[in-house]
Amino acid sequence: MKNISKEFPGVKALEDVDLNAYNGRVMALLGENGAGKSTLMKILTGVYERSSGEIYYKGEKVKFNFPKESQEKGIGIIHQELNLLPNLTIAENIFLGREPVGKTGKINWSKLYSDSEKYLKKLKIDVNPKTKIKNLSIGIKQMVEIAKALSLNAELIIMDEPTDALTDAETENLFRVINELRDENKGVIYISHRLDEIFEICDDVTILRDGKFIKEEKVENINKEQMIELMVGRKLTEQFPVLDKNIGEIVLEVKNLKNEHIDNVSFNVKKGEILGIAGLMGAGRTELAKTIFGLYKVSNGEVILDGKNLNINSPHDAIKSGISYVSEDRKKDGLVLGLSVKDNMTLSSLKEFTDSFGKINKKDENSICDQFIKSMSIRTPSKKQMVKNLSGGNQQKVAITKSLIAEPKVLILDEPTRGVDVGAKREIYDLINKFKKNGMAIIMISSEIPEILGMSDRIMVMSEGKKSGELDRKNANQKNIMKLAVGMKGEKTDEVFK
Repeated sequence: MKNISKEFPGVKALEDVDLNAYNGRVMALLGENGAGKSTLMKILTGVYERSSGEIYYKGEKVKFNFPKESQEKGIGIIHQELNLLPNLTIAENIFLGREPVGKTGKINWSKLYSDSEKYLKKLKIDVNPKTKIKNLSIGIKQMVEIAKALSLNAELIIMDEPTDALTDAETENLFRVINELRDENKGVIYISHRLDEIFEICDDVTILRDGKFIKEEKVENINKEQMIELMVGRKLTEQFPVLDKNIGEIVLEVKNLKNEHIDNVSFNVKKGEILGIAGLMGAGRTELAKTIFGLYKVSNGEVILDGKNLNINSPHDAIKSGISYVSEDRKKDGLVLGLSVKDNMTLSSLKEFTDSFGKINKKDENSICDQFIKSMSIRTPSKKQMVKNLSGGNQQKVAITKSLIAEPKVLILDEPTRGVDVGAKREIYDLINKFKKNGMAIIMISSEIPEILGMSDRIMVMSEGKKSGELDRKNANQKNIMKLAVGMKGEKTDEVFK
């Protein structure tokens, strides 16, 4: 791709960007959210039309007007946003529009299922291809997207944040497949915000910043710090900004909380404290948060806020009581993508702007949104901008703002930096510290152990729906967290229990 530019009304998304992909090599495409990576890939695959520039594929100058044209040429893409139909089966999704047919033109269902099973086995996914997509976990859905791309037998495969929803085992399987593709002399373009993956799986790296080409380099010739500096245009001096403790009294106390998802969990969180919750996938961390927030019913136990026993039966009850929750899946549960930035921000607290006749005070609503856009450093052309058009980091800030406008005493952040680049991560960490400084009690769930270690005052570890242990900041390390996460309670680990 040479000198690719793309303009949307009022925005220059790409300006003279170059990108090369090579046979038998994996090219990492890096940049902050909003740098133009996904836009560039949509131009390559015919989703968007470029404003200017040229594309050469196998030495031939090409222009794809539709995704089907790029597919037919041998270019496959695994989108960051899952493109699956929930009421169809795995097999039907893999071969949608390309179903094998017999002489009579009817679908050959036997071949459809057996071919699908072949690709699932290649990815070591032990799921019946007749299973409907709606019954799968987000990780398995992502693997179906990957199977769909492999089924095209493409010469060039684009992977846009493919490991975002995968477990460690699934990620390992994906890397094995990428190595096989490399051995088959196929080209891969790999987009990820997880820099450790770049060093593990990629041969080359292209870096974009603010819609412009910055550098192409062999991975072996560049280190993580240099990558970050090229991506953000500045040095990130400290990844996790540590704020001096100013912890007060207990705000939230959970006693023996139990339902079908969690078993007898007890803990507390104090004013001005960040309680990190760690654990492996399926440990019950999100289920615990959703139970406290009223999304799941409590069968036993107590939730006490400021010494008062709460009876929370819905998210509305939780918000009214002073508990807010920012979902791990902002696009599914946290935001309404078709609404504006402003409408998303005030969605949970419209009552605050509504008079006794049910009329919304637009002046007050606009004023509070303007304040938060400024204080949260949300980069948007206007508060009227549709939230789906913002970068991942800015979408996350909008999701957090929606919870903050409700003025919570307790803020539960579930994977607050998932799908967010390194620069935006630092901004979110600074915001979390600002909330902490203002005396908010914060519960932070994260699968990234360095993030949990770097930001938490205390760490609670869960395993199989139970509280496995608790560590204070000075005794917490990756080894002790992992021991508790897998349910080990050896002598050395017990020494640092609180």
